Amino acid sequence: MTKKDAWLYPRYAAHRGAGKLAPENTLAAMRIGYEHGYRMVEFDVKLSGDGVPFLLHDETLDRTTDARGRADALTWGELAKLDAGSWHSKAFAGEPLPTLATIARWARASSVACNIEIKPMPGRDRETGAAIALDARALWRDAAVPPILSSFSEEALAAARTAVPELQRALLLEKVPQDWRERMLRLDCVALDVDYRELSAALVVAAHDAGHKVMTYTPNDPKVVSKLVGWGVDVAITDAIDVVRPE
Repeated sequence: MTKKDAWLYPRYAAHRGAGKLAPENTLAAMRIGYEHGYRMVEFDVKLSGDGVPFLLHDETLDRTTDARGRADALTWGELAKLDAGSWHSKAFAGEPLPTLATIARWARASSVACNIEIKPMPGRDRETGAAIALDARALWRDAAVPPILSSFSEEALAAARTAVPELQRALLLEKVPQDWRERMLRLDCVALDVDYRELSAALVVAAHDAGHKVMTYTPNDPKVVSKLVGWGVDVAITDAIDVVRPE
């Protein structure tokens, strides 16, 4: 790994901003994660109907907003009017969906590192990967710590690599296939991002020996997190930001 590609990310990241303590993937969540000492956040980004990158995990708006239907059925102007906080609790009523640009401004001003999970809507993998990579490059231009891009979609990661090869990428996996090394090389990913239940000390060593970093989601038991860190995991992405204390 060259100096240009140096690993600059903290050991601990707050999942979707603040785990379960605030409405996920909102600016309020990012701020609460920060208040708990986290200096890295993970969040999900997809495209609105008119191509604006915004934060949302699901393919539909049903679970985390006051609207229904496909997340990309609305323009950003329509999405911006939705309530993305009341589903969580009254304290967050009226919290809006944020754009990637909003989070970038906050993160840069707060010196918080970002793991952007590219979360394409069905059939929009390539378009979404390229668009988010291009916007991330512009939004974090000259930043001391650029974001790392991750995705379960290899097509989206490939598009992100083609569009902005200089941004580092992580391959997200639920299960670890036998050919994980080949996939990492093909996509030029610097990090393997795996469900913590799939990890072993041997896999962490193998990834490091292959020149890769290891990220993991979402261990929430402090004892489990300590074990993973003891194995050498480079980033633990957790919901339990109130009990897992970042170093």
